[in-house]
Amino acid sequence: MRPDGILESLSAAVGPEGLITDPAECDFYAQDVYSKGPPPLAVIRPADKEALARAVGAATAAGVAIIPRGGGMSYTGGYVAPKAGALIVDLGRMNRVLDINPTDMTATVEAGCTWEDLRLALKPHRLRALAWGTLSGIKATVGGGMSQNGVFWGARDGVVVDGALRFEVVLANGRIVSTGSDFFRPFGPDITGLFAADTGAFGIKATVTLQLVREGAAFAYGSYAFDTADGFFKAMSGVAREGLASESFGFDPFLQAQRMKRESLAKDAKSLVNMMKAQGSAWKALKEGAKVVAAGRSFLDDAGFSLHLICEGRNEPAVAADLAEIERIVADAGGRVVENSIPKILRANPFPPVNSMVGPAGERWVPVHGFLPHSRLLEGWNRIQALFEANAAEMERLGVGAGAMLAAVSRSACLIEPVFFWPDNLEELHRRSIEPDHLAKLEQFPANEESRALVAHLRGGLIETFRGLGATHLQIARTYPLQEALDSSAWAILRTLKDAVDPDNLMNPGSLGL
Repeated sequence: MRPDGILESLSAAVGPEGLITDPAECDFYAQDVYSKGPPPLAVIRPADKEALARAVGAATAAGVAIIPRGGGMSYTGGYVAPKAGALIVDLGRMNRVLDINPTDMTATVEAGCTWEDLRLALKPHRLRALAWGTLSGIKATVGGGMSQNGVFWGARDGVVVDGALRFEVVLANGRIVSTGSDFFRPFGPDITGLFAADTGAFGIKATVTLQLVREGAAFAYGSYAFDTADGFFKAMSGVAREGLASESFGFDPFLQAQRMKRESLAKDAKSLVNMMKAQGSAWKALKEGAKVVAAGRSFLDDAGFSLHLICEGRNEPAVAADLAEIERIVADAGGRVVENSIPKILRANPFPPVNSMVGPAGERWVPVHGFLPHSRLLEGWNRIQALFEANAAEMERLGVGAGAMLAAVSRSACLIEPVFFWPDNLEELHRRSIEPDHLAKLEQFPANEESRALVAHLRGGLIETFRGLGATHLQIARTYPLQEALDSSAWAILRTLKDAVDPDNLMNPGSLGL
């Protein structure tokens, strides 16, 4: 079929308002946070699952590859097509909360619903999703999270795909498949699980049904400083093994310094007001607000590593007891108490603007990550530092900085997420995502191919380092080597499943290495 013929078919499927062919606008949709894809044929923005199914069926019948795009916050090539002429699918118009069932503790949303919109819809019911999104949840979508996987809020309860009960998935042939029960998973082999964390390689999620849990009625917050990585990991792992914190995250000295260069938390009036409201009583609100103002940005000046924890429970005595046990673990690991502004404000404003997708002066930013068992965290950290030390001269010459976010994600594992900053030009995705008043304050760097190449080299080295440690990953997409990490027979099963649901390899080809 000629290109104009397939475009007519797509317009008929999604309506003229759901089809984008302008080259500049298509270029925007082909960019992720780290890289740019080749020019797509077009972008479709269907209004419902039926239109999505019609468009996918029409495209694949014409031999056009399908590239599903979530909220645009990926940095692992999740929607970066391997070659020009693909059809990018954006579900931003499919953003409704379809059902909230407080009796059965479930919610169903269209895949383009953001984590923030879901949170706001559930808040009047005092409910939230089991694992309820990443820090980019003001932009990131539920469907994108279920495809790429993610972790942060609700990490004690698992990664985001653990909260999925059922998907409606559009397959490459345009057929809509429901993966199972809307109140229990699994019923027999876990069909929902087959499509979870598939990075869109098996199909496009149209709707998602999630488990809900009751929001906590009481909270306690703790922040702690450590002089050594050994003490930090000992404390974070000890807290995680006991399940004492709903969220547990921290920063190494470099990333901590980068965060504290950003606009003062105390000057963010919205954050401060929301944090005060979240404290329950007017007196407590005033008291906690005064602490944040007094602390400003200086409370971590003398800290090496910092650890921030949130305890969530049914009543104040319960969370106070958890925090007391945390402080015993921290003291045993050589940590000390510092002002707890960071966890308080983050919990009150869980999905802030995504201004941190660039550095504090406007530098480019990209992470890479690995999940390791508690027993290998320090070894992993030391290997990462050795890689940076071996490249220190080049990093200094080219202005490349690296720090790390660290987080507990279960009783068995923690996340190490090195983050790179380097002087380079911003893309349209950055300019549209960052708040305009914040963007106006940033330095505009010229394109910097040499620094960008060094970051690519270092990211590759970190991925090899993580592979050598037996790490696992989220957001596999086109960045992390899945086949090398799997048993050969397990990979053969995955390959067979791909052939069954996408025999012509037109559904996000190359993602997962398939």
